[in-house]
Amino acid sequence: MVARLSDKNPVIPGDALIGEMVPPPMFDEVSFDSYIPDPNEPSQAAAVAAARDFVARASKVRGGKRGFFRKSAPPQGIGLYLDGGFGVGKTHLLASIYHSMPEPKAFATFGEVTNLVGALGYADALERLSGHSVLCIDEFELDDPGDTMVVSRLLSELSARGVSIVATSNTLPGQLGEGRFAAADFLREIQKLAGIFESIRVDGPDYRHRDLPPAPEPSSDAALLEQAENTQNATLDSFDELTAHLATLHPSKYKSLVDGVSLVCVSDVHPAADQAVALRLVALIDRLYDADIPVVTSGVKLDELFTPEMVAGGYRKKYLRATSRLLALSRFAETAA
Repeated sequence: MVARLSDKNPVIPGDALIGEMVPPPMFDEVSFDSYIPDPNEPSQAAAVAAARDFVARASKVRGGKRGFFRKSAPPQGIGLYLDGGFGVGKTHLLASIYHSMPEPKAFATFGEVTNLVGALGYADALERLSGHSVLCIDEFELDDPGDTMVVSRLLSELSARGVSIVATSNTLPGQLGEGRFAAADFLREIQKLAGIFESIRVDGPDYRHRDLPPAPEPSSDAALLEQAENTQNATLDSFDELTAHLATLHPSKYKSLVDGVSLVCVSDVHPAADQAVALRLVALIDRLYDADIPVVTSGVKLDELFTPEMVAGGYRKKYLRATSRLLALSRFAETAA
């Protein structure tokens, strides 16, 4: 019998979250040297230079002296913000910075940072991260006013304690939250966040879509079942069962949910019913992409998962990123098959 993600309910000790703050496996071996800038996009070469310079300056901050008197303040951490579209190599550069910095250090998505604070409590999370040389935050998101205030305070206090911060996103720091529900509530905190970062733009086409065909045709239910049964460590869920199960789990568990899975098969896929379902799917897709797990589905094409109304709304960039990643995983499954 094929295993189901819907039957798994991971239990994760809070203190294990710190140890998991590392780049996804696909970025284990990346470096500045392995980033190949597009010759038609000079911003990419400039971004590599800026990232190297950040490492040089941030390393000095952590190793710097605090002065002659005991009460002198620690050196202020520095910040770098890599802004750009999908698939231009921002995460590659972020992971390269992580690998180049001295221990201890941390790499996480914005959601994982907020999950960490929720699991450990603010004071404990601040204390555990305050000795790090750098905190790398991928896909900076401000979807909730409460998260905005907590992360703003956390980054400000970490920076004051000498922790350098580098982040990627698809929106400039002063524009985070624009076009989203209650965006006006974000303004004051966003302005505080914007002052932490030096912004560097990274332009270029999405490498995941370069010379690739449109969304693949969905599989039939019979073929999906056969592929799941013939693939070791594959899972097979119906779309509705999977989305219902995701609603019962905190997103911090999604990473453990797919641990050890080699292939995710989902039958009867249809457009997400509402925003809550869609955002949970985004979180799951991010974890699947981080783990490089191929996806095969039946039902509608994967580029129809998020409705035009959703894509036109405040979470547009998030849904486009998730679609880009999901299509990459489905093509990976086609190649593997």
